[in-house]
This record gives sequence, C-alpha cells and structure tokens, in this order.
Amino acid sequence: MNKFLLTAIPLALALTTHAQQGKVFTAKDYERAESAMTYNLEPFTGRTGIRPTWLPDDRYYYRTPVAEGNQFILVNPAKGSKGVAFDHAKLAAALSATTGKEYKAADLPFQTISFSANGKGVIFTADGKQYKFENNAITPDTTTVKAVALTGARGRRGGGFAAGNPNEVLSPDKQKAAFIKDFNLWVRDVKTSKETQLTTDGVKDDGYATDNAGWAQGTRPILIWSPDSKKIATFQQDERKVNDMYLVPTKVGAPKLVAWKYPFPGDAEIPMLTRVIINVDEPKVIKLNVAPDPHRSTLSDDIKGGAGWADVYWSDDASKLAFVSTNRDHKDAKVRIADAATGAVTELFTETVKTQFESGWDAVNWRYLSKTNEILWFSERDNWGHLYLYDATTGKLKNRVDKGDWVLTNVVKVDEKARVIYFTANNLDPENPYFSKFCKIGMDGKGFTILTPGPGTHTASFSPMGNFIIDTYSKPDVPPVTVLRDMKGKQIAEFERTDISKLTATGWKPIIPFSVKAHDGTTDVYGLMWVPKNLDPNKKYPVIDYIYPGPQGGSVGSWAFSTTRGDNGALAELGFIVVEIEGTSNPLRSKSFHDMSYGNMADNTLSDQVGGIKQLAAKYPYMDLDKVGIWGHSGGGFATAGAMFRYPDFFKVGVAESGNHENLNYEDNWGERYNGLVANSDYAAQANQSLAKNLKGKLMLVHGLMDNNVPPQNTLLVVEALEKANKDFDLVVFPNSPHGYGVYSPYMMRRRWDYFVKNLMGATPPQEYVLKGASR
Repeated sequence: MNKFLLTAIPLALALTTHAQQGKVFTAKDYERAESAMTYNLEPFTGRTGIRPTWLPDDRYYYRTPVAEGNQFILVNPAKGSKGVAFDHAKLAAALSATTGKEYKAADLPFQTISFSANGKGVIFTADGKQYKFENNAITPDTTTVKAVALTGARGRRGGGFAAGNPNEVLSPDKQKAAFIKDFNLWVRDVKTSKETQLTTDGVKDDGYATDNAGWAQGTRPILIWSPDSKKIATFQQDERKVNDMYLVPTKVGAPKLVAWKYPFPGDAEIPMLTRVIINVDEPKVIKLNVAPDPHRSTLSDDIKGGAGWADVYWSDDASKLAFVSTNRDHKDAKVRIADAATGAVTELFTETVKTQFESGWDAVNWRYLSKTNEILWFSERDNWGHLYLYDATTGKLKNRVDKGDWVLTNVVKVDEKARVIYFTANNLDPENPYFSKFCKIGMDGKGFTILTPGPGTHTASFSPMGNFIIDTYSKPDVPPVTVLRDMKGKQIAEFERTDISKLTATGWKPIIPFSVKAHDGTTDVYGLMWVPKNLDPNKKYPVIDYIYPGPQGGSVGSWAFSTTRGDNGALAELGFIVVEIEGTSNPLRSKSFHDMSYGNMADNTLSDQVGGIKQLAAKYPYMDLDKVGIWGHSGGGFATAGAMFRYPDFFKVGVAESGNHENLNYEDNWGERYNGLVANSDYAAQANQSLAKNLKGKLMLVHGLMDNNVPPQNTLLVVEALEKANKDFDLVVFPNSPHGYGVYSPYMMRRRWDYFVKNLMGATPPQEYVLKGASR
C-alpha cells in the first residue's frame, strides 16, 4: 500500500472524529459560564431590596451596599426622614483607636447593632464586646439592647431555641429549656442548670417529642410550650413495630450499620402519636382522651411547623389546647379542643375531601382565637383556599371570611382586637397568578383590601407598633423596589430601587418569563427561560429542561427577581437554552389545578413540559427540538428518569439526581398523601424501573449512598432494571453523602455540565475543570 496513503488514513480518521465531536470547550469557556453563577453576579448588583430591622418605636434600619462598602441607613417613617445612621468613617476611626485594630468605614465588624432611645447613640457588639458610639466617641456599654426584627414570617407560639443549644426548646419566659434524654422529656432551669425529668415511661422507639420518622429526623423535641411556661403539649411516638431503614457508610475496616425507623406506603404499622399535656413545675403527664393519631399534619408531609408542632395551639390562659387530627391518607381533618387539666377532648367539626386536605404550605393557615372562642379555619372547599370562621364551642360555621377566584397562601397576622386578618394571596395579578400580594380583610368578610398593589410579587413586613408596612416588590426580570406604605396600602415614600446598571454592562440578560398551555390545551402554565448573552437567533441551540415536579412545589419556586437561579444561567452561557416550567399539579393556585395528577405522581408534569417546550420552540425557532435534555434532583430526579423512559423520542439526555424512582420505597407520608393508599393507587405502574427498558438516549443516574431522605435503593432499582434490559447508562455515586452532595456539589455540577456538553451538544468539555467559586 502507498506509504503516503498509510499516513493519510489516520489523519483523515482523526479529522472525521474531531468533526463529529463538534466544538472543543476550553477552561476559558467554562470560566465564562461560571461567571453567570450567582456568586459571580452579586457584586454587580446594588440595593437589591432591604432587610429591615425594626426598633420598638417604629423606626427601622437596614444595611445597603454602596460604592465604598456597606452603609447603615436609619429611617423614621413617622417623620418621613431617612439618612445615614451614623458617620461610618468616624466610628471606624474611634473603634480602631479603642481596640488597637484597624477598621474601615466600609467593613465595620458589627455582630449586633441597635440605637439608643434618643436616636443619637449607636450600640453595637464587635469581637464579642458591646460598645456605645455617641458624640463621635466610643465607650464600653452594658445596656440591654432590644431590637425587634420582623421580616413577614409567620410567628408560632411555643418557644424558640435555647441560647447556644439547638436541641432544646426555650419556654416563653426564657426560664426553662425542654430537651430529650433517654427517650424522655426533661427541662433544664436556664439560671441554675438544674435538670428535671418530666416523663419516665419513654423507651427506644416509643419516646416523647421525638422527630425520627421517615425522612424527618432530628434531636430537637417537637412540642409547644403554654403561654404561661407551665405546661408542654407534645406526644409519645410509638414506632416499635415500624420497619427499619439501613445505610452503611463507606470506610476502611468493619462496616457500621446506620438504622432508623422508616415507614413505607402500605405498611401495616406506621408511627402513631399519643397526645399528652405535661405539667412542668410538678411533673405530671396528662394523656388526651383521644385515640392515637398517625404521624401526619395538614402541612406538607411532616408534623413540624415553623419552630414547633404543626396544627397545635394553646389558649391564651393555657386552659385549653386546640389541635387537628389528620388520618393516614390526609382525607379527614378533625378539629378538636382538649381540656388541659383533665385531658377531655371535644370534637368540633371534620373537613373531608376526596383527594388530600392541606391547610397551608409554608405554615398552617388555621388559627385558634381563644379570646373570642373561635376557630379561623382554612379550606379549599370551593376550589380556592379561603378562611371560614367557626364557633369553638358548638363547632358551627359562623361566617365565611374571604372569597373569590384567588388563593390565600399565608396568614401573616390576626389582629383579634380589631378583628382584622392580614395575609398573602396569589391569583390577584392578571399578569401572573404566582405574583403574591399582601392583603387584609375583616373577620366578618368586609373590608377586603390589597395593601401592596402593583404588578410583581410582594414581600411585606409590619412595624412593631403596627403603623407602617415595608413593601419590596419585583418580577423575575424586573429588579426590586422597596417602598413605605401606611396600613391602608397608600405609598408614603420609595426608599430603595435596585441598581443593575453594572450588571447589564457585563452583557447579562434578564430571565425571560413566559406562559404556555398545559397538557389539557386550556390551562395556562408559567415558566422562565435563559438564553446565551451572545444569542444568534439564526442558529439552533439545544434545550435543557430543569424540572422539579412537586406536588408540594414546582420548578420555579420564587417569582421574585433573581440574577440567575442555580446553574441555569451558566448552562445558557455554555450554549444551551434553559427552561423551567411550573407544571400543573402544584399548589398556590386552585385546588383542581393541584389535584390534576392526584393518584398518579408518575405524571410528574411531564406532558406539560413536552407541550410547553414545543410551544416555546414555535415562538423561538432557535430552540432545537431534536436536542432536548432534562435534569432534576430528588423529585426532579424521579421526573427526569421518567421523562427519559416515557418520552424517549423527545428527551435525548437526562441527569437524574437522588430520585425517588419507586414511591413504595419512599416514606409513607409522602406517597399516601399525594398518591393515596396503596389499595387505591397503582404504585407499581408508576415506578421508573418498570419502564427502564424504554431508554433510548443518554442517562446519568446519581445518588448519595448515605441518603436518609430518599434511600439509594431507589436509584439502584433503576440500575438493576437497565442492566436487565441491556441498556447503556452512566452512574455517579457519592459514598458518604446524604440527599444533597455537600462538598461534592461543585463536582456534580461540573459533571452535569460535561454530560450535556458531550451528549446533547456533541462537543468536548475541558478535562476535569474546577469550579473556582465553588468554595464561596
């Protein structure tokens, strides 16, 4: 054979292979993509909305970035005044002279800060010491500083963390701290440290106030202190016959078995709660005269609510305890009141639904109003989430409070004296049903008012004296504006407007909001899209769909402004079009919208994703429908593998992380809530391993082998099914990682980028790129 021909053949083959692989990415390309991560974009945004700290007299302060560094701004709403809270340069100089350390005005080392009553002195802690700055001089200070911080979060009575110990619950008077020891409940005197045992019959798997069922685990007791700090409402949780879950860490030497109670859908035995009230001063346990309840609440799939126990309220005088008992499949919610002295229980009324009942998402929305002996009850009985007022003696409905084709999402405050309710609501903005408004209404159903008008999603907080509202509002593509309003919603002043001029100067492009039709061809669903900075509308770009299917919350999450979300912007800079579609069967809209896939979680909004991407491609022809990838974590991992198996001709590449691929292998409270009892739902038909034989594209499965939320067996079932079907796939495991990957998260992100670059784009990624901002 011709010698030249022998030489030319390998060269031609190499050129052909290179052409087939497409673009070769360098570390510089990945650096450019990483520049679109949040930690690299934040320095280019200023005044991104304020986090006010209210003072007791209705003044508030906040920290805002300026060119020279951070500044503290002090606002007096009553006077309409706003200005720099103090001379930062002079304070820095005085502090440097006092401590012998050099401090700059832009970087003061405050750990806490407040202001003296006359408004002229600044009281702060730095390096563990408290100082007062007044008349340009610093002196040591021992004043007890009380600054009230309100950010609009829903408060719950029942105590907070004990100082320095997150495994204790502090009493309202801050004199006692409750904790678990040897499966029993104890209290510690905060001043003397004396410990007193409150219960004596707690044993392993039948302990008091324990939080260790299924994915929910912790050593902090679940309980509610009475307002007078003399009683505790809690439970004894019987798990003695509940199945065990096992995990084994990876290490050198003999393995160590990690075991805990983990009930599955359909199990004959699940954790059961015996409700009790405990007298603290002279320890006595009073069992409520009611049958044990399943480990359930009206809130998502856990019994915790905020810092305490969901669905439990004390009366103001600590004589009664109102609570809700939820049955195993969440179809019945029984409202009950117990006599704290005797344990006698009165059943007021029951709410029964065909699918699953929930009274809220971030926190329960019902309240016990003991002053007037009423129950403010949340229900979606007319297809929208609203409030109803009940008599807490007779259990009879007194009146409906609010109504309309919108949903009350969170009860923020109940003013029992004025009989006014403050709350957030969705579906009141014609532009986007997820834009949240802050509203009020009287308990008699009169006086409904939107207190934060204007387009966008609003976050509001009250002043301590209840005279003013701070309202920060934005859209996904419109930066935040912060204004001051009176209690009628009238704008008094604009305080901050986010400056993104430096950000746009980098070439950054805002997220593109959109709406498309759901799988039924009628319902509007909403989403977000990212495109490359240097988008060429005449080219074709592969598409990546980030998915989280819920059904307790979807892909998008917050509809407020953000420079990017996760690594979506970074993937766009690698040359992809990235989309998030908030599909059907998720909350914060109508009940019927949420229930669309009830009983069949394997639907996973996938038909919405496919249809939505096709509609977007018709509008944006640069989207390449022949190259569509998908990825997600947890429920998103379940959905990703399901997408690759159910729509194998549409989705070509998938990265399925930590997925609950078989819901018979995931904790009972999740599946039985959103899928129904095993007897009423075909769990096996929904399992991803049943469909693994359908795989056509490239699939990477990922799991942490110490995942105590979604056990790794979920992914291994799919692995086994793919092997049986003789299918090629990729597998990444993190031997000692839980549900999230911790220090390995940057590694996983890079592997995800590489996988899409190589298999969806047909390009070559740089070898083992290290994310430079990963440690930030």
